Amino acid sequence: FAECTLGVKYRDVDENGTVYGGPMYYLTKGLKDLGYAGFGRFLAIFFAIMCVGGSFGGGNMFQVNQAAAQVKSLLVIESGAFGVIFGSVVAVLVGLVILGGIKRIASVTDKLVPFMVGVYLLVSIVILIMFGQYIPSAFQAIWDGAFSGESVAGGIIGVMIQGFRRAAFSNEAGVGSAAIAHSAVKTNDPASEGLVALLEPFIDTVVVCTMTALVLIITQGQMDIDAGLEGVALTSAVWASAIPGSQYILTLAAVLFAFSTMISWSYYGLQSWKFLFGRGKVADRVYKLLFCGFVVV
Repeated sequence: FAECTLGVKYRDVDENGTVYGGPMYYLTKGLKDLGYAGFGRFLAIFFAIMCVGGSFGGGNMFQVNQAAAQVKSLLVIESGAFGVIFGSVVAVLVGLVILGGIKRIASVTDKLVPFMVGVYLLVSIVILIMFGQYIPSAFQAIWDGAFSGESVAGGIIGVMIQGFRRAAFSNEAGVGSAAIAHSAVKTNDPASEGLVALLEPFIDTVVVCTMTALVLIITQGQMDIDAGLEGVALTSAVWASAIPGSQYILTLAAVLFAFSTMISWSYYGLQSWKFLFGRGKVADRVYKLLFCGFVVV
């Protein structure tokens, strides 16, 4: 709420109506208003550098890597060239979208995101209905695991840090990236956009992640699932055991999740890149070419 409200309040709008916003701008302008112009500028530059790095790493390479791993395991492909081929195809698709700017990105994500979240939740709900009698004990297991004496003694600070990491990666609340996207909204009331932004962590973490956790907990106790699996591979195995064939739906969802995340992060990174290197066409093209290159990497 705070970062997206500030993003709208302190955004820049150029003579063409193009909006530039995010922590780079509210740190610069907001702290200048409070008499800390130099400190605000330092923080803004530091954030922009980190955001560019994050757009190439967690917002790009990690996403396409996970999608490729899921497709490869599903199709049982052993070829070492698969990664390059998959990455090249995704890089072309990402390039076609991001060259169109924020309006093209918005038009793609506003169709992909509701579809993939809807499909993911539908399959999860079906599985939860199938094993409905185990849901109370699953919540009990979560509660016991979180507040047992063993958990506290085992390092509550470490558990909290891991929790913060997972939460931030799940919904980006507090990372600063969401404010870059929300700054482009057509409103004159910053706080109204902050309220809209509150929906994101609720849907991503409270709804989707809780349902995923419940599905994993209640099914692993009832089915023979490889204990060594983790991440999307574990979820895929659980889905396939509960509903044969559903792993193909999960693969599609994983690819779409990755794709929408990548094109969103390309916008975050580009805005930060332009803050650092200017808003010219050369800087724009250099960043987008770099971003597509990192897809293949």
